[in-house]
Amino acid sequence: MALRTVLVADVPTLPDSVYGLSDGMSPSGLELSEPKPFKMPGFSVIGHRGNGMNVLQSSDRRTRGFKENSILSFNSAAKFPIDFIEFDVQVTKDDCPVIFHDDFIYSQENGIVNESRVTDLSLSEFLLYGPQKEAEKTGKALMRKSKEGQVLKWEVDSDDSLCTLQEAFEQVDQSLGFNIELKFDNQVVYEREFLVHVLRTVLQVVFDYAKDRPVIFSSFQPDAAQLVRELQNTYPVFFLTDAGNQMFKDERRNSLEEAIKVCLEGKLQGIVSEVKGVFRNPSAIAKIKESNLSLLTYGKLNNVGEAVYLQYVMGIEGVIVDFVEEISESVTLMMIRPPSPSSPLPSSQSKDDVAAITRPEFSQKEIDFLLKLLSQLIQH
Repeated sequence: MALRTVLVADVPTLPDSVYGLSDGMSPSGLELSEPKPFKMPGFSVIGHRGNGMNVLQSSDRRTRGFKENSILSFNSAAKFPIDFIEFDVQVTKDDCPVIFHDDFIYSQENGIVNESRVTDLSLSEFLLYGPQKEAEKTGKALMRKSKEGQVLKWEVDSDDSLCTLQEAFEQVDQSLGFNIELKFDNQVVYEREFLVHVLRTVLQVVFDYAKDRPVIFSSFQPDAAQLVRELQNTYPVFFLTDAGNQMFKDERRNSLEEAIKVCLEGKLQGIVSEVKGVFRNPSAIAKIKESNLSLLTYGKLNNVGEAVYLQYVMGIEGVIVDFVEEISESVTLMMIRPPSPSSPLPSSQSKDDVAAITRPEFSQKEIDFLLKLLSQLIQH
C-alpha cells in the first residue's frame, strides 16, 4: 500500500468491516474493553535488538559482536538470564512482517550507494541484502547510514542473514519473550487505514506463531499504539516516548505526562521511556504507578549497572539494554531476583518476605540525593 502524508485526524472513521480480524483476534472492532492486568516478571532485563544494537563507528567492539535484529543475536541473548528481547518490525510491500530497525536500507554496487525504503521492498528483495541463507549465494553488500550521514559497510564479528517475524517465532528459544516494536517513519503521517492494514498483518503472524511465548507490543507512533490495543486484547501494549529528549511536532511524544494521557485514552498497559527523561522527571514515576501503568526504560545509561540499580530502587519494572551479558550479570549480583511462578517458595518464606529481601530500603532523602547527583551527571 502506498503512503500518503495526510493528518490522521483528517481521515474519517472507517466502517467496522475494516477492523474485521481472522480467528484468534478480537472481533470487537473499536469497542475497547478494559485492559487485562499486566505485570513484568520481577525486574526485567530486555535485550535491545537481541544481544545489543550495532554502532559501526564505535571503538567498543561489544557494539559489533552480533548482527542486530538477527536470529543469531536473539539466540545469543537467550543464553543469559533475561526475560525478553526487543526488536523492530516493519511490513514489506507484499505484506510480510520483517525485522529491521532503519527506515531505509543501503547497499553499494560499483562504488554507487543505493537507498531503498524497507516498506517499498518485497520480501524477496529485502532478503537479498547481506549474508544469504544458502551458502552458495552472495547477497548485496549491506551498508548503514550513521546519524552523522556517513554510509558505512555493516561489518560485525558474527554476521547473520535478515529475517522475518515468523522465522523469529519459529527459531528463537521459546523461553524468551518478545517485545515487538511496531516501527514507523517519524517523518511520515500515516493514514488510519494504512496503520490498520499493517497492524492486522503483524497480528496475524503473532496469533499464528506465538503459541505460549510472552509478547509485548510497543510503538513510538501513538495512533499505532492505540490501534493495536483496539484490535486485540491478548497482548499488552506499551507507548514508547523520548520523554522530551527529542522534540516532535506531535505533542503526544514530548513528555511523560503526555505519554500517560496516550495510555489512559487508549487503555494501554504501560510506557517505555528514554531513561534520562525519567531521571529528569522522577515525580512522573508515581503518576505512572497511580495510573496502573507499567514503566520500562531504554537508552545508553541502561548499559551502566549503577543507573540500572537506581531504577530498580525507584520501582521501574525493567530496562532495555545493549550490553546484555554485563547488565544481566550486574542485576544478578546486585539483587536477588524473585523466583519464577513455577518455583515454589521455601516453606519458611512468604511472598512478602521475598519482596522485602529483593527490594532494598532507601529513604526518600537518599533517593532524592542520588537523583540530584545523576541529574547533574547527565547534563554533561
